[in-house]
Amino acid sequence: MSKNNPPKDIITCSFCGRTEDAVEKLISGPNVYICDKCVHLCSNILEKKAQSTSTSAPTAAEETEFSLQLLKPQEIKDRLDEYIIGQESAKRTISVGVYNHYRRIMKREEPSDGVEISKSNVLLFGPTGSGKTLIARTLADILEVPFAIADATTLTEAGYVGEDVENIILRLLQAADYDVAKAERGIIYVDEIDKIVRTTSNVSITRDVSGEGVQQALLKIVEGTVANVPPKGGRKHPNQEYIKINTENILFIVGGAFVGLDSVVAKRLGKSVIGFKHHGKNEITPHEKSELLAKVEPEDLIQFGMIPEFVGRFNSIANCNELTAEDLVQVLTQPKNAVIKQFKSMFAMEGVNLEFSSEALISIASKAMEAGTGARALRMILESLMRDLMFDVPSDDTITDVIIEEDAVLGKSEPIIKRKEPEEVEEKESA
Repeated sequence: MSKNNPPKDIITCSFCGRTEDAVEKLISGPNVYICDKCVHLCSNILEKKAQSTSTSAPTAAEETEFSLQLLKPQEIKDRLDEYIIGQESAKRTISVGVYNHYRRIMKREEPSDGVEISKSNVLLFGPTGSGKTLIARTLADILEVPFAIADATTLTEAGYVGEDVENIILRLLQAADYDVAKAERGIIYVDEIDKIVRTTSNVSITRDVSGEGVQQALLKIVEGTVANVPPKGGRKHPNQEYIKINTENILFIVGGAFVGLDSVVAKRLGKSVIGFKHHGKNEITPHEKSELLAKVEPEDLIQFGMIPEFVGRFNSIANCNELTAEDLVQVLTQPKNAVIKQFKSMFAMEGVNLEFSSEALISIASKAMEAGTGARALRMILESLMRDLMFDVPSDDTITDVIIEEDAVLGKSEPIIKRKEPEEVEEKESA
């Protein structure tokens, strides 16, 4: 009989094979035995594993708190003014809303005085291209917090083809490099929120899976809950591992065009839109529309199709007015990252000075107004206007200046191009 196979009547350690006589203690279990030496070895392995885990991956209690340098409302608005033209009322409203939101978070971490401040989120409405998304993105940059954008039109109730609302939280977590504490202080902007209004025409055999149902699904995470987020996105399934994110301190900003909301307000006020001074075919001016939208109440949003519970979670409501031609000229030139400044910088890298006449800027703004997409159209118009120049300038060292006049914008003439004197070119070639 071999040494490693003792007789059946001799008890041995099920792990190392040592007999009862070769060890100090042999612990028995259901049809299994383990000796004191193996117990000691396993204990050492577990201790080393625990030490490795504590140094490489701190527990939730040991994670450092995400710090936030909160600016006062006036300071927030001043920073917004550097990037956003107009929308004075909206910038003031959102500055106060953001300050109160993060001040509430700080208060929760301070000694309690027994007063609990409720969570407040922000709802922005206004025409496309008026700056809703830019305001939200700029806020995140100013506060240096993670930021994520979602489109409400892609969301559906759980179990239907589309995207679960929890995937919005996943985008924020990804923006925070999977730092849970950081993500829980971030900002989420949900665009096209007016596209998930409640429909009253549903019959009993259908479900409003992309309307009221989505509002109900969003309601839970907006008001504050612990969301189970799939780390890789997609639909949930029972055996999947989740990352738990508390949404109580996440600031939600939702935006939408809410086309026709001015009519709802006019009806509540006992006025007919037809009663306003018309210009053309049953149209009111942007100023007249802004006057109506400045008087929006929660009941108007409910009448529009938002459910009362959802509207109640957005205490800060701001209107982004339609941009005028004068506003668009300022958008072109004044912000820190104005599109004209960007083009000038690109041409300067090629050693070329780029200039626009004031008439050309007005003409570009007018074309953007005709497009009906607000400030979004400005970049497209300029890209089309400058395409041939951007193709030629890098290959032509003789160009020193490019001047864009109104006729060039209107397509009546070519941009004015100034070149080096022949003597300068000859000197450079000889050198």
